[in-house]
Amino acid sequence: MPTNILMPALSPTMEKGNLAKWLKKEGDPVRSGDVIAEIETDKATMEVEAVDEGTLGKILVAEGTEDVPVNQPIAVLIGEGEDPNAAAPPPAVAPAPKAEAPKAAEASKSSAPSAEPAAAPSPPSPAVPAPQPPRANGAGRVFASPLARRLAKEAGIDLAALRGSGPHGRIVKHDIEGAQAGGGARRAPSAAPGAAPAAQPAVAPMGDDRIRALYAEGSYDLVPHDGMRKTIARRLVEAKATIPHYYLTADIDLDLLMAAREEVNSAAPKGEDGKPVWRVSVNDFIIKALALALMKVPEANVTWTEGAMLRHHQADIGVAVALPGGLITPIVRNAERKTLSAISIEMKDLAARARARKLKPNEYEGGSSAVSNLGMYGVKEFSAVINPPHSSILAVGTAEKRAVVRAGQLAVATQMTATLSADHRAVDGALGAELLMAFRGFIEKPLSMLA
Repeated sequence: MPTNILMPALSPTMEKGNLAKWLKKEGDPVRSGDVIAEIETDKATMEVEAVDEGTLGKILVAEGTEDVPVNQPIAVLIGEGEDPNAAAPPPAVAPAPKAEAPKAAEASKSSAPSAEPAAAPSPPSPAVPAPQPPRANGAGRVFASPLARRLAKEAGIDLAALRGSGPHGRIVKHDIEGAQAGGGARRAPSAAPGAAPAAQPAVAPMGDDRIRALYAEGSYDLVPHDGMRKTIARRLVEAKATIPHYYLTADIDLDLLMAAREEVNSAAPKGEDGKPVWRVSVNDFIIKALALALMKVPEANVTWTEGAMLRHHQADIGVAVALPGGLITPIVRNAERKTLSAISIEMKDLAARARARKLKPNEYEGGSSAVSNLGMYGVKEFSAVINPPHSSILAVGTAEKRAVVRAGQLAVATQMTATLSADHRAVDGALGAELLMAFRGFIEKPLSMLA
């Protein structure tokens, strides 16, 4: 009996993924452990290995297809003499549009004589709903992919007013993008006959068409959001809407840390090329100091859930890594136990694989706090948004020479400004201050981190 190959769940929270590439073609032999496809999530690209042996009899989901649900069949594996069509067929999934789709939509908009339908001899009264175009199946049902339905709902587009370009007239993502670019029909609020119009919210988000209308046509390029950008936007809105943030800021002396860093790096062993095997950065000290501070103030090393607080036994620290078009936060596990050189080597590896989008889900999920360092960009001070399920995040600015007063005398010191963002549900203000002061203590006395 043919076996369906299913879209795998690459993490506990994964619901959908993009089928980026097939590494086997129909008719190719497949052995257990062979890499047969690459799956993209919003954070990384993962390889799919075959579990069984056989022949790739049929590919059910084409490469480039977006938002394929977990556990949906994507291909059929057959044995000798078996018919690939005997396996259960999958539900239809709309393929991803080409990158040129937005431009094509703009072109169709400019070439069309008018975006409005032809005038009827007797236009209907505004109080009477306009007649809907006939449905393909004659039963009043609109055929659209799940992704197209979601995008239409978000954009307020009436699916019934669109003509699908997919198989059998199915409305797909490309049609929604075309409607957005060309001012597609918007869904009107329904009301009972004779009833007063429903009250509108005082402030409503501006739709794509209204925003674009503010700018001259041809003065901008349309850059479609990829999965990472959509996920970042969704999670940031969720974090600011559901997590009661508060912020604590402190200036921290770095003179002793800078001296300790030079001493640590001078002791680094040399490789065959004569270069140091590792080189500790200020950020490595910051990761270690935050981990030790969380262990010193265990009440702050927590994760909020509605039913109970999770108090962690170790300090897993996320570190924000900038990527083209977004960012990701790989986790340094058990950072409180690791040496500075081990943290340095691990962060170099995590950052490189993050930029190549090759991290595994367990390498960027979880943790209780995080570090976001913009000091290398010359940023003096900023506040970061908490990354759920963390209860805090430390925003670190640049190290700079500042005038300070020591023992009543004006002096010069190397300082940085650190701002702790904390979830007030899990970490009260005094507790957050205690955590920040513990962090400052380790940074200003760096030898305590080497003990």
